[in-house]
Amino acid sequence: MRIGLALAFALVAAGCLDVHELQGEWSGKRIGDAPVLRVGFDTAATAELDLDAVEQDGLSGRLTITGVIDDAPIAPILGAQSDVLAGLTHTGNPVSVHMAFVNTVDGGGPATVLVSVYDKARIEVRVLRGGATPLYGVFRLGPR
Repeated sequence: MRIGLALAFALVAAGCLDVHELQGEWSGKRIGDAPVLRVGFDTAATAELDLDAVEQDGLSGRLTITGVIDDAPIAPILGAQSDVLAGLTHTGNPVSVHMAFVNTVDGGGPATVLVSVYDKARIEVRVLRGGATPLYGVFRLGPR
């Protein structure tokens, strides 16, 4: 019985993601061909995310997206991390979803960023902004 429980625990632990393993450099292309999935972004836009610190309840680093965001710092929105938004998820079952605000270089003002962590090989970044210069784009990133 003890061996069975130990084996079950080991299998569950092996499938868990250590979020600290996500620190480092990530890059990838914008995904989706429909115009509604690339509002304000060039069709060839790419994203680079350098994660300095990753915790279950937040992350920090720097984000660059071709023509829109230039090495902008990202940090958790503390209110959102202390609210029901901390449990935000969506289709595809990300391990965690983190929200941040970033400054842009396109003259349209700050944007909201959602960083969805899936596993050691995949992160998705969604960028959105309303107003006169809207943005919406999804980028699939892998480790560099």
